[in-house]
Amino acid sequence: MKSLALKVQRFLVTEDGPTAVEYAVMLALIVIVCLTAIQAIGTNASTTFQNVADQLD
Repeated sequence: MKSLALKVQRFLVTEDGPTAVEYAVMLALIVIVCLTAIQAIGTNASTTFQNVADQLD
């Protein structure tokens, strides 16, 4: 039982998780994708509203 506890403890100590740099890179990529999507949606909405306004004139 002691051997199992030591193995678990060793696994938890040596387990390397994602670093702050990796999180920052992922966050930057998510922000870029979101901004691109928002810009595309905004452009499409603007075009649609302009078409409606032109038809009302």
